[in-house]
Amino acid sequence: MSTFDDRERAFESKYAHDAEMQFKAVARRNKRLGLWAAGLLGKTGADAETYASEVIRADFEEAGHEDVFRKVAADLGGHADEATIRAKMAEFLIEAKAEMVQPD
Repeated sequence: MSTFDDRERAFESKYAHDAEMQFKAVARRNKRLGLWAAGLLGKTGADAETYASEVIRADFEEAGHEDVFRKVAADLGGHADEATIRAKMAEFLIEAKAEMVQPD
């Protein structure tokens, strides 16, 4: 086996790991966003968790984050504007990535 093959395999492993970590961070972000939105909608407990799960599932409708934004924006109606929702999405992604780096 050549050094090139080893380097290629290492690169592929790193890419797969990075993609998995990004996927997990986005899922955590979506859960936080869902719980935040649920709070604005007056949902608590199991209802809030169910809503957060719906937000997570919304991310599988299409590539990118617009599907999640559209769902939350439509559900919230006048409770939050576009800038607030997008700011929360960015904030929660940063928090989710930081949480994944630091062990509990």
